Amino acid sequence: MYKFELFVAPGSCARVPAIALEEVGVPYETRLIRLPLFEQKTPEFLAINPKGKVPALLIDGEPLTENVAILTWLNRTFPKAGLLPAAASDLSAAQQIADLAAISGTIHPIVTRIALPGKFGLGDGGAPAIRAAAIQAMHPLMTMLNARLAGGCWWYGAQWSIVDAYIFWAWWRLSVVDYPSDDFPNMVDHAARILQRPSVARAMAQEVKYARQMRADGLFVPHTDLGQP
Repeated sequence: MYKFELFVAPGSCARVPAIALEEVGVPYETRLIRLPLFEQKTPEFLAINPKGKVPALLIDGEPLTENVAILTWLNRTFPKAGLLPAAASDLSAAQQIADLAAISGTIHPIVTRIALPGKFGLGDGGAPAIRAAAIQAMHPLMTMLNARLAGGCWWYGAQWSIVDAYIFWAWWRLSVVDYPSDDFPNMVDHAARILQRPSVARAMAQEVKYARQMRADGLFVPHTDLGQP
């Protein structure tokens, strides 16, 4: 039996491996990283993840970072959990990694520029311009996702997967910062359906607990008291 420790922050994409671990059904501990206090930049955490970000997963004390790697490892280690459909070939397995990488490497960075444009804007007016450009860049991607999720489908059709959890996090992050959603009803429906999964409810409850703890300590943590946008 592995010992798992997942480093998390409320509202962050660490929600995705938390959902995966809940789906697998193995015991794991979470370690709160208080982003407003820059705990992700402390020497202690940088020794675990030199990139200074969550998530990071300790597996018997050995660190694994990056959602694509964490989710791929969990799927290969616990195939009966059904985190991804059974791959019929090496090519189809690689295509599943490509799906995760598309969210991580293409959609996720644009989400950050929409939600936190101040991290990238320099000078007066920089942040609004970055947000506007990011919204424009996001629209064709959301159009693609919205079309694929038509008719109450998951990413892989009838079978839920961890790709859906990653899509859910990205959509939730956009929804709480007033991303235009009227043109993407299937995304709204997808988020509502995924919130009914017990694994998602448990992962979200952990975030709420940590968000309330941080607020009690006087730290600002937006949008995480509710399980839905």
